[in-house]
Amino acid sequence: MNAKRLIILACALTWLLTAGATRAGDFDHQHAAWNRLLQEHVVWIRGGVASEVDYAGFKRNQTALEDYLGSLSAVSEDQYQAWSDDRRLAFLINAYNAFTVELILTEYPDLASIKELGGLLSSPWGREFVQLRGGQRSLDDIEHEMIRVEFAEPRIHFAVNCASVGCPALVDTAYTGDSLDAQLTRAEDRFMADSERNRYNAAARQFEVSRIFDWYGEDWSADTGYPDGVRGFLMGHLERLSTGPVPQRLVAIGADIEFLDYDWALNDVRDATR
Repeated sequence: MNAKRLIILACALTWLLTAGATRAGDFDHQHAAWNRLLQEHVVWIRGGVASEVDYAGFKRNQTALEDYLGSLSAVSEDQYQAWSDDRRLAFLINAYNAFTVELILTEYPDLASIKELGGLLSSPWGREFVQLRGGQRSLDDIEHEMIRVEFAEPRIHFAVNCASVGCPALVDTAYTGDSLDAQLTRAEDRFMADSERNRYNAAARQFEVSRIFDWYGEDWSADTGYPDGVRGFLMGHLERLSTGPVPQRLVAIGADIEFLDYDWALNDVRDATR
């Protein structure tokens, strides 16, 4: 091979590497593509405390969804680690929610619950179908090995969505690093105002709340600003949880905590009865 061809090949290789680095460096931290899909296919219900998802619409726009997922998958571990904490957490929340939609679409419309995508010895959350941060991951990996390990932030439990009626709402906007704190606070307030999932029963003197607080109760701890754990968190939302006059705080302090059954039905707009 002559010197001229070697120079041409070297230039071409340099261009390809530079173009690839530029594309990786141009990641859209506003997650505009995901935001557009959410705006089109998420419907608020019950006064805005819960949502339903137009999976049929997502199915029609699956190419756009796959393009967005591809942009997430293209982010390297080094690139991810160079971002701010808020950008990294927003990235992971959006990734969890978007890949969950993609998982549902693998069998939609022939399923009534995400749990149908698992088996006797496996769960849909353990399926390694997500290409993220340079490896093949599962939804469990994103939530439990990335989000919950890397961030001491219990509000993520109001932001990640498991495609089920019992979940906190899938919101109609993408999470972004610039607005993350306010977005997580809104997600928390919305979920705690949903009396179908969380409430204080003054007559029974008990909190009746989502089983999320049972499964992940350890995330509300002194390390995350809740020295009294889940009970202290619920006391902070006492007014929001009470459907009648707010009870005296001293009465509520000793209230029992009852965890409600979790509704695993698909959060699809097809069910007009919800």
